[in-house]
Amino acid sequence: MIYLDNAATTRVCPEAAQAALAAMTEDFWNPSSRYAAGAGAAEALRSHRATVAAALGCLPEEVVFTSCGTEGDNWAIQAALEHGKRKGRHIVTTAIEHAAVLEPLRALAGQGYEVTYLRPDRQGHIDPAGLAAALRPDTVLVSMMLVNNELGTILPVKAAAEAIRAAGCPALLHTDAVQAFLKVPFTPKDLGVDLLTISGHKVRAPKGIGALYIRKGLKLKPLLLGGGQEGGLRPGTEPTAQIAALAAACRVWMDHREAYTERMRETKDHFLSSFSAALPQGVVVSPGDAPHICAVSLPGYPSEMLVRELSDRGICVSSGSACHRGKPSHVFAATGRPKGELLGVLRVSFSPESTPAECDTLVNALSEISSARVAAR
Repeated sequence: MIYLDNAATTRVCPEAAQAALAAMTEDFWNPSSRYAAGAGAAEALRSHRATVAAALGCLPEEVVFTSCGTEGDNWAIQAALEHGKRKGRHIVTTAIEHAAVLEPLRALAGQGYEVTYLRPDRQGHIDPAGLAAALRPDTVLVSMMLVNNELGTILPVKAAAEAIRAAGCPALLHTDAVQAFLKVPFTPKDLGVDLLTISGHKVRAPKGIGALYIRKGLKLKPLLLGGGQEGGLRPGTEPTAQIAALAAACRVWMDHREAYTERMRETKDHFLSSFSAALPQGVVVSPGDAPHICAVSLPGYPSEMLVRELSDRGICVSSGSACHRGKPSHVFAATGRPKGELLGVLRVSFSPESTPAECDTLVNALSEISSARVAAR
């Protein structure tokens, strides 16, 4: 099988799997237990938090573990609005955010919040000037992803922070950095964000673990009430196996970061070049600013048909975010491209293990599908 849908999820690396197994079968103690083994588990937890913080470029006390990116996004939004409830009810976001941001905001709009959606250009970029113009004295939250999960474009999060400061508005800035983490260089401080979300299964850790960066000094309402774990912000017995695996995956990625980035970008560039050469009727919807995601289209060939036919050939790509579950992508639609292009869009996303040969197989399969369709007419 050829797997080129790494923006949906990644294969767990051996180091992360081994770390999880050891935490489940050997070091399985509850970190809150008062005996020596429990203290050892608590020390391991501190070490894992420090590793993830180092990968993010922040302080360990600024990292709170979550179950996934969706939880982190939802929590960041709700906590930011609670924080600013006396200052306003206006929110700024983009039309190309993940559903984990758009759906909570849609629900909040039904509760009386006003949401401004910034639209991208045809390549999927957001104009910083449009963001600055959208800010108001009652804006209490700006939520803008760092790397779009379907187009691979990098959004102007740092410019958003600068605009918020220049406008003097009280907004907190949140970024969904799920697709950016370890793939593009950033630190929360350099971006100027207050809240930042990551997810482990995009960087070869298991599903079920993520983290929320909370800027030091920012006081937020806890997600849950309970035993006081995670600084009282997200109580509940820590998922030590998943946390150990996330830390292990971060260590491996940091050790090979430059090589991984170069490998993914070279593989992506090879695919785009091969696609354009073999399929002149094809369209590169987005070459992607990030090294691991791009989007292409075969106009006149429905995406879902292409995904099925490629799957029959043992090739896994997607027509957008896995969270759409077969529904048309709001991200591609927001670019305003012609309907024919939008109907045939495929997202192709790479891991450090992806190869040019796999890309050639994908391009050859698309060429065969196109030729067979033309012959059948």
